[in-house]
This record gives sequence, structure tokens and C-alpha cells, in this order.
Amino acid sequence: MTGARFAELVTGVPDPGAMVTAEWTVADTVAHVAMIAKMYTSLVRPDATPLLDARGQGQVEKTTVDTVSVLNTLVLGKFSERDIGVLVAGLLADIEEVLRVTEDVDPATPLGWLGDSKVPLAGILAHLVNELQIHGWDIAKALKLPWTIAPGDAALFFDLFLVGVLTHDIGHLLDTDEPPRERRIAVAFRSAYTAPVVLVLHRGRVTVEQPGGPVDARISFDPPALNLMLFHRVGKVRSALSRMIVVSGPRPWLLPAFLRVVRLP
Repeated sequence: MTGARFAELVTGVPDPGAMVTAEWTVADTVAHVAMIAKMYTSLVRPDATPLLDARGQGQVEKTTVDTVSVLNTLVLGKFSERDIGVLVAGLLADIEEVLRVTEDVDPATPLGWLGDSKVPLAGILAHLVNELQIHGWDIAKALKLPWTIAPGDAALFFDLFLVGVLTHDIGHLLDTDEPPRERRIAVAFRSAYTAPVVLVLHRGRVTVEQPGGPVDARISFDPPALNLMLFHRVGKVRSALSRMIVVSGPRPWLLPAFLRVVRLP
């Protein structure tokens, strides 16, 4: 459904060359999402020919959240199609193929992802849904068009992708130049649409724990608001003032140090 909504949104845009961000037009943004779907089609089919050449695959393996833009630029440079009709047809076909190929596969099956990380299959699908949601929001905001993100759909990104990759293997994704902190920081996350969970940062390593133990901060969140904040579409202050994200707990001042490591592009 999200794919069909995204396709309807971008197909109705009168000027594919209209700017969405400082660097990307509508057509560039759609190409980016279409390329992700194409890469996932290749990822879920072990017999598929690798989509990227050796240089591209090398960049995939060493990517961190801070260098995702380098990979995006590399991939878009190799994917020159910008006709919206062609892009949308390919995007919808690839989404259908991903769903077809994975219909009978265990959702917990780990797949290799960026930065030598491992993500469960369900997390990969949740990430694709989030890409459609976030970039649909980008296009709609730039062109003053309506776009909604359902909380239940947005929650998939936190529940299945973020917690999934942290549970399996984060690889190099969260590597940072900041020296690891000796101080343990535990943050509880809770929403009406996700399973309660505690994320712990200790000595540079992030782990997932079940609720019940001591925590430093608690975050109650609306899933669309959290995703838009984590991907830098909406500021932290605005999110807090809107009460879509509420921070509490005995030591909330530790949260900025936590978010400098547990971060997204």
C-alpha cells in the first residue's frame, strides 16, 4: 500500500525537475527509492547477479551512517534513469518481486546489509517501507502536497529494522571517532505501536535489553515523529514541543551522548 501511495504521489507531480532538497530533484528522489528497491530485489535472491560492481560493493561494506551519502551519490551516478513513469514502473515491479520471493521465507532470516551489518528479512522490508514514507514526506513537503504516515506503518522501522539490526549485528554502521564512554547509558523506548525495549550504550557497543532494569532516560514516542526526527526532517525541539516525543527518567541529560552514537543518516 505504501508503494502504491508513493507511486500515486510522484506520478502526479507536474515538474519532475522540481527541487526536493538542495541536491535532489523529484526525479532524483524517486530514482534513489527505486534503486533501493532494486538492490533489495537482488539481496533477497541469492542466485541474483550483484547489482553493484566491485567498487560499489566495497563502498557498501565500509559504509557507516555518516557515509551513507557517499554510497547514495555513487549509486545514483550509475543509475541514470530519471523518467518518472519508467522509475515508478520499475519500483512497483521490484516491490512485488521482493514480496513474492520472500513470501515463504522466515522473517528472522539474517541478510548482509550496509557496513558489514546483519539485518533480519523483516527489517529489510521495514526499511524499504520507511524509505517510501520519508521520501514521500520530502516530496510532499517541498511541493506542498498532502502526505500522511500511519503510526502503525512507521513503527515497523523501529520494531523490525532498528531493534533488528542491533539484535543481530550492527557491523561498522555506528562507528564513530568519539572515544567510547565507560559510563553505561540505558534508554527505554515505548509507544502504543511498538514492543517496549531498552537500548544500552556501553563502551561504544549498543545492545538490546528487555524492560524492567534501571534506565537513565525514557522516551515515549509517536512513530512517525520519531522517524522524522531521527532522519533530521524535524528538529528535536519541535518534536518535544509537539509532545509527540516525551523524554523523562532520572538522568535525561545523558540522552545527547547516547544519540551521538545511536544515530541515523
